[in-house]
Amino acid sequence: MEEISQEGLLGPLLLARGGVDRSALHRSDEAWLKSAWADPGTRVLLINDGNTLIRRHNGTAELVFLAPHQAPAGERYLLGVDPEGVAYFAVAVEAPLPLPAPLPLPEGTEVAGAIQDVPDWADVASEGLRRAGATLGDRDAGLLVNAVALEAWHATHDHCPRCGSPTTVIAGGHMRVCPEDGSQHFPRVDPAVIMLVHDHRDRCLLARGPQWPEGRFSVLAGFVEPGESLEQAVAREVFEEVGVTVTAPRYMGSQPWPFPRSLMLGFFAQATTTKITCDPEEIAEAFWVTRAELGAAVENGDIRLPPGVSIARRLIETWYGSYLPGDW
Repeated sequence: MEEISQEGLLGPLLLARGGVDRSALHRSDEAWLKSAWADPGTRVLLINDGNTLIRRHNGTAELVFLAPHQAPAGERYLLGVDPEGVAYFAVAVEAPLPLPAPLPLPEGTEVAGAIQDVPDWADVASEGLRRAGATLGDRDAGLLVNAVALEAWHATHDHCPRCGSPTTVIAGGHMRVCPEDGSQHFPRVDPAVIMLVHDHRDRCLLARGPQWPEGRFSVLAGFVEPGESLEQAVAREVFEEVGVTVTAPRYMGSQPWPFPRSLMLGFFAQATTTKITCDPEEIAEAFWVTRAELGAAVENGDIRLPPGVSIARRLIETWYGSYLPGDW
């Protein structure tokens, strides 16, 4: 089996990748933004409710890009610039993503990576980050995470929280400003801790939410509250959800989780008590499991683990010591 490092790292976190500089200095440069949008070599992805056009071929996946003049009307977000100087934008569209015939380019124009380069539309579909994230390359995974998170924030912050006036998108989609009171509003990120709890017998704690079907299990997680440290949040969430006390939370890594706007901060934590008392509103069932028991239960289908794109899966596999098959 594939061995996974336990030297304080979770290995490859599939939604924490990227290959494009976010180019924050360009966001307030209106002349640069206008010039980049006029460049036929600029690449644009469409985003609709977290979905974009993705081409699958021979087991691989890649984003489908359009040239700027091919993109429909919609809010525009600068995603960044790659090492070759190519700018990337996302355009939020309201209608479901179409699969149109390639649009004609001006005579003599060559556009690398635009929609004309997709040879077979049968391989293209509208997909979301949960399904496609694990199969995209580093650059495309980073671009899609960014686009999904920005779209989700803009969709719920189109009015000023102070006065209720409609806000205006500026700074390449990384700020909204109220024309009435001048207040500025920035994309929101909600920190959440996610923790694998293990005990003195080297068992780990798995749990199932009440909304999940039987057999689907994961580790515990919860949002950080105001005025709370990450370590305090780990201890509080574990005790609230299953009645177990923990000590020595160990930070393992982080990953964006834009569903809609979380940042998941992963920990290992040592249990000091092992009696489980579930909060029925949060946890339907929870139990301790050894490595041997977990491996056997996953193999025979009694336990289904989170998908490989999640930090929860990486926490479990890092504790287990190797790859585990299957997912939700």
